[in-house]
Amino acid sequence: MRLAGRNSQADVLVVGGGPAGLAAAIALRTRGFSVTVADPGQPPIDKACGEGLLPGSLEALRRLGVLLPPEHTFPFRGIRFLYRGDSVDASFPNGTGVGIRRTHLHQALINRAEAVGVTLRWGSMAKGLSETGVVLDGAAIDCRWVVGADGENSSVRQWAGLTHTRSQSVRYGFRRHYRIAPWSDCVEVYWGEQSQMYVTPIGHDEVGVALLSRDSHHRLDQALPRHPELAARLKHAPASTTERGAVSVTRRLAQVQLGRALLVGDASGSVDAITGEGLRLGFEQASALADALVNEDPGRYAAAHRRSARRPALMSALMLSLDHSAWLRRVVLTALSSEPRIFALGLRILTG
Repeated sequence: MRLAGRNSQADVLVVGGGPAGLAAAIALRTRGFSVTVADPGQPPIDKACGEGLLPGSLEALRRLGVLLPPEHTFPFRGIRFLYRGDSVDASFPNGTGVGIRRTHLHQALINRAEAVGVTLRWGSMAKGLSETGVVLDGAAIDCRWVVGADGENSSVRQWAGLTHTRSQSVRYGFRRHYRIAPWSDCVEVYWGEQSQMYVTPIGHDEVGVALLSRDSHHRLDQALPRHPELAARLKHAPASTTERGAVSVTRRLAQVQLGRALLVGDASGSVDAITGEGLRLGFEQASALADALVNEDPGRYAAAHRRSARRPALMSALMLSLDHSAWLRRVVLTALSSEPRIFALGLRILTG
């Protein structure tokens, strides 16, 4: 392992302190690198998402040594699809998932990063790359590697010249929490016309409700009446948070590494939130990145990144095809309701 020279202030500088960036910092620090994370925000940072961690995500967190406080999680056994009065569900074949507020997840990652000795610079803005590192808050920070973990609209991706995209599609997500006891031991996905609504249990008296749609103007209050069963359950449940929005992008990049710059998480490409696999990918990319840099072989990370993205990309394409076609959605979801074993097989493939 080649560590930074004497004029360097870190072996690795991670731009972006979200879950993927913190996971990368933890993985690198535990492999012996000195790591600094820079983010313009102040923690814990919230983001609109479904807030359900599937078993693969939990296993990746365990490998990183990240502990989720039990009082901030709520277990669920599987996934349930609902469509026009029909429903089908299946349990995960490899354990349970948990619902957790995004802010609690972020804080757990921060706690682990601090414990292993990562330097965290909150409120710090990266302005560009230099010949020897990163320009941070107007000062040059020397480093051996720069990791871009700064999300869908990554600046590092642009600065490093890694913007060539092989495919891309965009949808919009909105999320709100409701004060009501979870009524299901599954994450529920309500299928509608050109949109889906997700319900994730995140506490003994709270659920998160998320909407995914291609229409940036479509909101939760407009979508709920189109799902009468869900609307009836939430009719008397007070909202515990305001509506928060985000963009869900399916993007595949031609490259995720060039020179000293490497990309992780949504900065490195992403799958639609319909799969629930975005966080797992980021956590596993973090470990693959650390393995590659320990061996001074960034190309090894690029190869691992391609392999890890194949299955989620396939599942994303299959599920988005149901979003595109009303006829296909009706045929497939009706068939799954009558043949639950097929749905269970699909869930097994999705979760690896």
